[in-house]
Amino acid sequence: MALLFTKVLEQAARKNNPRFGSEELRDFLRDKAMQVTSRAPSKFIGAKKAKANIVQEINPGQIICYFYDAKHKATLPYWDKFPMVIPIERYKDGFLGLNLHYLPPMFRARLMDKLYDLLNNQKYDNTTKMQLSYELLKGASKFKYFKPCIKRYLSSHIQSQMVQIDVKEWDYALFLPLARFQKANQRKVWDESINMINNT
Repeated sequence: MALLFTKVLEQAARKNNPRFGSEELRDFLRDKAMQVTSRAPSKFIGAKKAKANIVQEINPGQIICYFYDAKHKATLPYWDKFPMVIPIERYKDGFLGLNLHYLPPMFRARLMDKLYDLLNNQKYDNTTKMQLSYELLKGASKFKYFKPCIKRYLSSHIQSQMVQIDVKEWDYALFLPLARFQKANQRKVWDESINMINNT
C-alpha cells in the first residue's frame, strides 16, 4: 500500500486552493481519510513514503507514529498499540507526549487549531515544529483538549521504527484511522476523553 499524502494535498490545493492548516483543507482531508475504513499500521510503517521519514531520535514538536507495548498493560484499562504522538519532553528512558488517537476527529481538529499557533516558523518544512511544553498546555484553558492525550512512553517498549510525519501532511494524517486500542473499543476511549475535557 502506498500512502498518497502528498498527492491528496496537491489535489486539495488544486481544487480549493486552501491555506495550509485552514478549515477547508482539514475538512477535505478528513473526508478523504474517513473514506478509508481500515488502515493497517504495519502497512503504514512499511510504506515507501513512511520509510523515507524514519527517525532515530525523538523530535519534540513533531508528530511520530510507532508500535508500542505498554509496560503496565496488565493493569491499564486500555492503551494504544500504535500511537500518533506529539513529543513534548524527552527523558533518559523515554518521553512525554500527546497521543492524538485519544481524541475523536473533531476534538483533534480543535486541539490542532490551537497548536498551530505555536509553530516556530511558517516555512512548513523540516525546520517547522510546535513549541510547546507541559506547563504551557496545562496553564492555558484554550489547550484543554490535550488532557486525555498526555502520556508517558518508554523507549524500551517501542517495538518498531519511528515514522515522523511531514509537516505538510499533518492535516491528513490527523484523521487516518490508525489507532489500535487494546482492552477497550475506540468509542469507549473517546467517550471517556470527552468526559474528562467537559469536567475540567
